[in-house]
Amino acid sequence: MLSVGLWLKRRDAAARIAWSLGCAFYVAHVVAAFQFHHHWSHLAAYRETAQQTADVLGVNWGGGLYFNYGFTILWIADTVWWWRSGVDGYRARPGWVTGGVHGFFGFMFFNAAVVFGSNFMRWFGLASILILTVTAASRFRRSERKWKIVK
Repeated sequence: MLSVGLWLKRRDAAARIAWSLGCAFYVAHVVAAFQFHHHWSHLAAYRETAQQTADVLGVNWGGGLYFNYGFTILWIADTVWWWRSGVDGYRARPGWVTGGVHGFFGFMFFNAAVVFGSNFMRWFGLASILILTVTAASRFRRSERKWKIVK
């Protein structure tokens, strides 16, 4: 969330560092979870995901684990893309790519923090989303004024 906020504020170098650090900490989290909790068993992780989904949503389905796998691959790929293309190259990529990546990340963040999170995490997640929404709205409002065509 910090990285996207910095990116919206056009502090691209700081955003890239925050994005990269977030990715590194997330990968460390995944490795630790698989090492110490699931003992490198996909089946154990699938069953745990299914149980959590059943507890929260009443549906015994572990398919959300595949969303997490996709999220992990996408975050690593996006971070590599940002470093290889440079700060300006990352911003110059098609809007649908950036929107798709950030939209999927927002979906995953909302589910992790708000839907499946503890009470504290729910409030933290909602506050983070609100702050990011206000930041994005102010950014887009400024860009509209800048590009407004006067008749």
